[in-house]
Amino acid sequence: LVFFSDELNSMGADVDFEQILPFAIQNFVPVGLMGLLISGLLAAFMSSFAASVNAAPAYIVNDIYKRYINHNATDRHYVNMSYLSSFIVVVLGITFAFFLDSINNIIDWLVAALYGGYTAANLLKWYWWRFNGYGYFYGMVGGILAAMVLPYALPDFTALQAFPINFLISMIGCLLGSYFTAPDDEEVLKNFYKKTRPWGFWKPIYEKLHAEDPTVQPNTDFKRDAINVIVGIVWQTAIIASSIFMVIQHWWTFLICLLIVAVSSYFLKVNWYDKMEDYPADLKSNIQ
Repeated sequence: LVFFSDELNSMGADVDFEQILPFAIQNFVPVGLMGLLISGLLAAFMSSFAASVNAAPAYIVNDIYKRYINHNATDRHYVNMSYLSSFIVVVLGITFAFFLDSINNIIDWLVAALYGGYTAANLLKWYWWRFNGYGYFYGMVGGILAAMVLPYALPDFTALQAFPINFLISMIGCLLGSYFTAPDDEEVLKNFYKKTRPWGFWKPIYEKLHAEDPTVQPNTDFKRDAINVIVGIVWQTAIIASSIFMVIQHWWTFLICLLIVAVSSYFLKVNWYDKMEDYPADLKSNIQ
């Protein structure tokens, strides 16, 4: 951003952000350090690549193949299936890459699919007692399918503009999946509520738990916690922005960000960290 502004402006609407890093490395990084930097970038890529390749067989073999297709195979068989799954995932990933015109486009799609697919599910799992694993699954499926279809159904919409539609479809999947299947085990829900005291729609579970143990009380700090969440978002954003403004040498904005970080840190210290001692004894023991 500091040294590449003229080139970016000359590109106009056809700006290619993928050229910034190669340009910066070629023109501003000395020999030697350039090798270390490229090695670091390759190591970062390899770690992400290895994590995906290693995680995929666990999902495919343990969660699908072993559970629904072949229950009683030997450990060696499952290991071999893991090798095969890893190989297929790598081949499919490389094949898919040949059809990409822009890394930025696929990142937009992944963000839309993942965020749209799991936002509704991850909200409901905390705030609604009736939500279950089927609701989570169908919410994810709805969100991911919507992310695949919406770019073609609404070609003029960006991933961000399509997000509310994606979120709505995912929410419908969550609700239908939960209502048309049995709720989770009541004892599991009671144990979860007792340990976490979540906000939201947990009244049926709370009433049953309170009848068994009158000392159990709900979380009454919703307003304070909500304010702390908002301040925490400001705090984190200011931390990230401060480093950016330092790099592009906007010193006054950098100092303002540091001031925001200091003020919000003090606020969170007083209104969050120091207040943790006010939790009920049984809940505090669970947190510890």
